Amino acid sequence: MVAYGYYYGGALGIAGVAMAYFLGWPWAIPFLILAAFCLYFFRDPEREIPDGPVAVSPADGKVVSIKDQGRGSTRVSIFLNIFDVHVNRSPIAGQIKEVRYQPGQFLVASREDASAQNEQNTVTVEGGGSTVIFSQIAGLIARRIICWKHAGDAVGRGERIGLIKFGSRVDVFFGPEWIIAVQPGERVKAASTVLARRRPE
Repeated sequence: MVAYGYYYGGALGIAGVAMAYFLGWPWAIPFLILAAFCLYFFRDPEREIPDGPVAVSPADGKVVSIKDQGRGSTRVSIFLNIFDVHVNRSPIAGQIKEVRYQPGQFLVASREDASAQNEQNTVTVEGGGSTVIFSQIAGLIARRIICWKHAGDAVGRGERIGLIKFGSRVDVFFGPEWIIAVQPGERVKAASTVLARRRPE
């Protein structure tokens, strides 16, 4: 469980108890339902991380787009709904070279133009002779992007790096040294689903 779950869930639970005390139990029900949802939303399950020359998914969700970016670069876009785990993880092991914040809009995260226009946090990781870039992108409901890492930090494959509060999107950019291992419409899980494999040298 991410600590935010206890904060939100606890506050809503206390509000529910107060409403029950002063106004009666029917008034408490919406607050208790929201408290239970927050505890569910901020869950943070352990994952089995695959070995080998692979890049794992940085997020739970649905692959909504795989797009050629030119010069051998490919973008894999993952949409997270409010029922997905929203803790983000590093696709590869290495060193974080840059964490760049970009202000923007809050379009529906499943839309193609959300990749360019929405508020986002872009993380560049270098490791094993490759660079993988991924962006935490806010959505219509998500209004808070959190990244716990900074430039210069070392990360392991599948290591937790941050989260996006409520529905959102994560774009992952791979160079020509990677073979994409997923298809549009496929459901993926952070740290455990292989998004791409390194090409044999």
